[in-house]
Amino acid sequence: MKRILIIIVKFYRKYLSSLKRQPTCRFYPTCSQYALEALEKYGAIKGTILTIKRILRCNPFNKGGFDPLK
Repeated sequence: MKRILIIIVKFYRKYLSSLKRQPTCRFYPTCSQYALEALEKYGAIKGTILTIKRILRCNPFNKGGFDPLK
């Protein structure tokens, strides 16, 4: 399952994210990089939960910044 999720994130990075004309991520590392790191380190379930929490923090009311995987 972990490998399938990693493939999905890599597909998004390569094909869908490139459709945007400029970078829009508020965080460093980007949400997709964070997702890859979380999936590799914690596996499918906990990695997905951490990724969802990170994406929910990506909103106009959050200034973003440096937010590494812990």
